[in-house]
Amino acid sequence: MALQTFTAGQILTAAQMTTLQTNAFNQTVSNKTASYVLTAADKGTRIVMSNAGATTITVNTGLFNAGDTLFIQNIGAGTTTITAGTATVTTAGSLALGTWAGGTLYFTSASAAIFFSGGGATYGTATGGTGVVSATVGGVAYNWTSFTSSGTLTITKSGLFDVYIFGGGAAGGTGTDTVSVGSSGGGGAGGSNVATFYLDTNQTITIGAGGAAGLFGSPTKMGTLFTGVGGGPGYGTYPGAERIPGLSGGCGGGGGRAAPGAGAGQQGFDGAVGTGGNTNFAGGGGGAGAAGNVGSGTTGGVGGTGVDINTFIGGTSLFKAGGGGGGGSGAGGAGGSSVGGAGSTLNGSAAAANTASGGGGAYNGGVGGAGGSGIIYIRWKV
Repeated sequence: MALQTFTAGQILTAAQMTTLQTNAFNQTVSNKTASYVLTAADKGTRIVMSNAGATTITVNTGLFNAGDTLFIQNIGAGTTTITAGTATVTTAGSLALGTWAGGTLYFTSASAAIFFSGGGATYGTATGGTGVVSATVGGVAYNWTSFTSSGTLTITKSGLFDVYIFGGGAAGGTGTDTVSVGSSGGGGAGGSNVATFYLDTNQTITIGAGGAAGLFGSPTKMGTLFTGVGGGPGYGTYPGAERIPGLSGGCGGGGGRAAPGAGAGQQGFDGAVGTGGNTNFAGGGGGAGAAGNVGSGTTGGVGGTGVDINTFIGGTSLFKAGGGGGGGSGAGGAGGSSVGGAGSTLNGSAAAANTASGGGGAYNGGVGGAGGSGIIYIRWKV
């Protein structure tokens, strides 16, 4: 209800009293789905913003008096920013309101206001890693940084941070079987996970190494809060420990001959099973986006697809965490999403650094490709 003016001796009707009582406990709500410029009628009301994209609320002079207040809240996915038009707006926090954030705009004069945040935590700011990059994702403005090697995330303002973490990818299977020749499975990609944290202290970032020589990938960690599990190796045949099946990890390793079992994904997808006694092809390793694929004929299975992180950092398509391709007697399977290592008719291909992808499987005594090291992305709204 807009502010009312009453005269001395005026008798209020029951309807007027009911309206006054209602407003005392429940402010009049003004729903906005687009950017908005405040008017004098907004005094004492609640402005509710709802938009999937970024919006603004503009504050001008000459509309309010000292002591006037109004409440602003955002229930949309996009950030709402309180913007000084011709008036001055100050705050000890942030004027950018994320989802579920809000607070009171209090006027100290007709041309100056203070915003008191009181509706949920806002996003913080940080430095470290490869450097801060600005991007717009889904109509929302972000800054983000990534770590390609271990280091420290320095919190310059406490608040919320979105984190996308990837463990190191595992190696493809190595075919050093002394009994007979055969194909080895592709390595599993590193596990991946996305979450939002409130951070008020610096965080130690540890980037997981890719696995080599039939080994697991190492985990990537943000302090003790968040972990991306290392990938599981592909099936291999090793002296003294013949025909080891694909192993479980962040994503599972691919299976191979005489050991049809494949590894299960803990933070991703499974590797593909092998085919028992068939020596001509092995299964692809699991990826963060899909399971590995079974081979066919004399061609190893394709590694499972990875995930496109442009939905997190914006920009063009960029895949991480693809599974390694299985080895084959005629041809190796391709790596998942072109970032997993390809399988081979001899030595499997290694996955590139910081792709969190599995290495390619070998054939006929060849060596499996190494997995790619992990990576972590950290973003905050601006």
